Amino acid sequence: MSLFDRLKDGLAKTRGSLTKKIGTILTGRNASQEATLEDIEEILLAADTGVETTLRLTDGLRQAMRNGGLATPADIQIRLQEQISQILAAGPAAGLDLAAKPSVIMVVGVNGVGKTTTIAKLAHRLKDDGQKIILAAGDTFRAAAGDQLEIWGDRIGIPVIRHREGADPAAVVYDAIQAAKARGADVVIADTAGRLHTKTNLMEELKKIRRVIEREVPGGPQETLLVLDATTGQNAISQVRLFDAAVGLTGIVLTKLDGTAKGGIVIAISDTLRIPLKFIGIGEGVDDLRPFDAEEFIAALFTD
Repeated sequence: MSLFDRLKDGLAKTRGSLTKKIGTILTGRNASQEATLEDIEEILLAADTGVETTLRLTDGLRQAMRNGGLATPADIQIRLQEQISQILAAGPAAGLDLAAKPSVIMVVGVNGVGKTTTIAKLAHRLKDDGQKIILAAGDTFRAAAGDQLEIWGDRIGIPVIRHREGADPAAVVYDAIQAAKARGADVVIADTAGRLHTKTNLMEELKKIRRVIEREVPGGPQETLLVLDATTGQNAISQVRLFDAAVGLTGIVLTKLDGTAKGGIVIAISDTLRIPLKFIGIGEGVDDLRPFDAEEFIAALFTD
């Protein structure tokens, strides 16, 4: 199966809940019917496109109808696809900045979003690209988090720096950076605790980790990535804003897109936030973390 076909498979639930449903309600409809727009609005909202983005899309369709530019239901569907494409293409560039040596990627997010697995998949990608990686088990709040990262490290052949449960996470990250310098590693990927993002102590802990990185690595952390669960819905937007205010995000990783019919959150994130969506997760395999490509995403979303 090609990479594009895997992406299509990963987006199957969202395609069924969004583009296929819109295609169904447009069949046999008069393009000027206000009821058509109301149905489209309902479908977009159900797919977690968000109120603000949904209204922007349907207002665009409404204006095009008034201007006589949408003569048929097919025209409506084409125009909607164009509008979504414009939103996704307008987002900031999504590549990783790893020019420094060592570079530090700080990974944040609440428990249960797939953060540790995402770190392992990202490390695997970078290793395949020829980078020498060290993982920092900075989630010392849960012993299971360190165990899980070590299991992944053994599986993909990447060393893990770890302290005892309850240790200072910033000290773990500090030791990982020193190890990277001593061993000539290219990238340190630091896991962090994922207790409730509204807890002040967690945010202060993250700020401390960031200060240590800034002190030890010029310009660090080079990347601060927030891992989000695509099934979370609109709560993902509030998570982005809270974590960004605390540690300054450079990018978002959206996991579990293959398990949700609400992949419209990708459109909402691109439309309402100025933080690039850098990777998407479309499966459980180590190779199922993909750089986000707006054109590829649109093609997979609108192709049967």
